[in-house]
Amino acid sequence: MLRARIMPCLLVQDGGLVKTTRFGSPKYVGDPINAVRIFNEKQVDELIVVDIDATRHGREPNYRLIEILANECRMPLCYGGGVGRVEQIERIVGLGVEKVALGAALHADSQLLPEAAARVGSQSIVAVLDVQKTGLLRRAEVVTHNATRRTGRDPVSFARAVQDLGAGEILLNNVDRDGVMKGYDRDLIAAVRAATSLPLTLLGGAGSLDDIGGLVRDHGVIGAAAGSLFVFKGKYRAVLINYPAPDEKDRILAEA
Repeated sequence: MLRARIMPCLLVQDGGLVKTTRFGSPKYVGDPINAVRIFNEKQVDELIVVDIDATRHGREPNYRLIEILANECRMPLCYGGGVGRVEQIERIVGLGVEKVALGAALHADSQLLPEAAARVGSQSIVAVLDVQKTGLLRRAEVVTHNATRRTGRDPVSFARAVQDLGAGEILLNNVDRDGVMKGYDRDLIAAVRAATSLPLTLLGGAGSLDDIGGLVRDHGVIGAAAGSLFVFKGKYRAVLINYPAPDEKDRILAEA
């Protein structure tokens, strides 16, 4: 039986570790390699690393950085950013990365998912749904390129589509709650959870460990991810890489 995972999400920009708010205003918070080393010591379940500018600026993945990250990580690593071809996916997996996250590329090439799943296995492919409320009616819509492009796709129907195409996991990221630390969007999560049987990881809004515990308790999710929660500490948001101790994590998940 799959167990719930608690996962930090690190955002990389120009080789540095940053944290955004609603996908904007990136704040430099340190060196990603140092953060990985700290998370190693804290026995993190899994780590997500995303290059937030690669796709938007049409850049190749930074393979050197990916190789260093993979060599440093003692936990499963998921990488995303700038990936749009099967050959890139194979190269990244070959560097020791367990999962590759695909976002904008899913909309550009409908054959990418099934081809990638056939080459490296569905378990290594994560479909990213960056979701934002758009338009006058403020309807949830999948967006890409750091939330600068709208796709017109409803997240629920798109979740079903990527499942049918061969994704092994879905990462549901709420743009409107990114960095605000006021809780996950439970309605959106419930709708997507009901639409797919794939492992689901949620990102965007976690402000406390109680938010994570409630998420697992109410939705039975496989992955609870957070960015600000694990790089900031206290009401003044001082930069401090942190993660619950093993006994605290067990308590959170047990109570859920």
